[in-house]
Amino acid sequence: MKYGEKEIRKFDINAAENFWPNPHKKNYTINIELPEFMCLCPRSGYPDFATIRISYVPHKKVVELKAIKLYINSFMHRYISHEDSANEIYDTLFKKLKPRSMKLIADFNPRGNVHTIIEIDSKKI
Repeated sequence: MKYGEKEIRKFDINAAENFWPNPHKKNYTINIELPEFMCLCPRSGYPDFATIRISYVPHKKVVELKAIKLYINSFMHRYISHEDSANEIYDTLFKKLKPRSMKLIADFNPRGNVHTIIEIDSKKI
């Protein structure tokens, strides 16, 4: 196993070092785009690809960018549906960050003539 594979497989998003203090008191938005998301279809095992877009207004914490990259890459060997992966990413980050607001868009590449976009927005929940 290569060093990157080892790092991805042992990665734990819940580790304290993945979230940094936010020294700024004003509202500002952090936009993160992750265009290489991959997971495996729980029914067929075929790969599913997506662009994940996360937009949040931080409160006391921000997510370290390498941590979010490793977390997103950790899905590549998992059998998980579009809906479950989007909700898990949102719930995990929302719980750890406790942002003022957060929005996640999971835009899955079409497969079998189906294009799925999942949007979760704290302002609409």
